[in-house]
Amino acid sequence: METQHVATAARLLAHDTFDQKCALRPIMDQTTSRWATLIISALIAGPHRFAQLHQRVGGISQKMLSQNLKALARAGLVGRHVAPTNPPQVTYSLTELGTSLAGPLTDLIQWFGRHGDELLAAQEHYDSQQASPGSRP
Repeated sequence: METQHVATAARLLAHDTFDQKCALRPIMDQTTSRWATLIISALIAGPHRFAQLHQRVGGISQKMLSQNLKALARAGLVGRHVAPTNPPQVTYSLTELGTSLAGPLTDLIQWFGRHGDELLAAQEHYDSQQASPGSRP
């Protein structure tokens, strides 16, 4: 089943993302980072101002938020609307392309939520095995 998913993904991709020279790899790296995933997920609820996003995505610095928003806008996933006010009010929202990516990304986040206890238990088990005398890597 898993090899069928990989084969389907390879067939659907116009570029070979396994190739280090693939032009899509930098975009994939940017849009699947933890911050970008959380930003896109936050924008599913609708447009947000910068301060709202900063508050919603816990732990992100303003600089990192700004960098990620620029990268997501460059990739065509996030739109930036500047209202002609003084001072200008900037609002960020998902584009149609961003909305199509939001579903799979939130599925991934939900998967982590469903399997969180298992993941933490696996890490604890692994760490305890590494700490035992005579354990192998």
